[in-house]
Amino acid sequence: KHAGKNEVVNFSAAKENISKDFSPANIVSVSSQYFSAAIIDKSELLPETRLVSDVKTKAAKAELIYKPTLAQTQIVLEQILYAGPKSIDILAKVDPELPEVIDHGFFSFIARPLLYIMKGFYSVIGNWGLAIICLTLLVRLCVLPFAIMSARSMKAMQKIQPKLQALRERYKDDPMTMNRETMTLMKENKANPLGGCLPMLLQIPIFFALYRVIGSSIEL
Repeated sequence: KHAGKNEVVNFSAAKENISKDFSPANIVSVSSQYFSAAIIDKSELLPETRLVSDVKTKAAKAELIYKPTLAQTQIVLEQILYAGPKSIDILAKVDPELPEVIDHGFFSFIARPLLYIMKGFYSVIGNWGLAIICLTLLVRLCVLPFAIMSARSMKAMQKIQPKLQALRERYKDDPMTMNRETMTLMKENKANPLGGCLPMLLQIPIFFALYRVIGSSIEL
């Protein structure tokens, strides 16, 4: 994490050695799916970071490089070192910023609340399987209005299909008139060709986030 921005380098999927440099960073970690070795740097002088990996040995390494100015006669380093599971509760107890080492992907702003909700269900039920079922039902309930909108729109489009086919046959030599009559027909029947797809697209980020939460939670 540097300049308030998180950057992730995926070593496991690399087919060749990687060497990447970052500007001064306050959190640096090398992580597997469920475990992490991390440094939180609280020094006045933040280190530049170099991440390197070796495909042959399946090893990854993070180097912290401090570059003091000529005017500095001494440097005081203040670091928190962590090595252990990527449990959001344990990480938060070590430092409020440390949960940032858990990568929930692009939709982390959705995934993080889902994780806390799932853990809340577990604290009540005491079973992770039932907690996942409850979370899934809750997510399905939240997206139910979108599913209903999609079903209604698809049903309306199916209803006017014979009329649409008739318009295509009648105005096949006049595309402008055919488009105008098609739009009029859809408006009269409250049908929208995008109405069936758009609500489904709105649900996709939620289910991607749910997948990342279940796949990366060490508690499971």
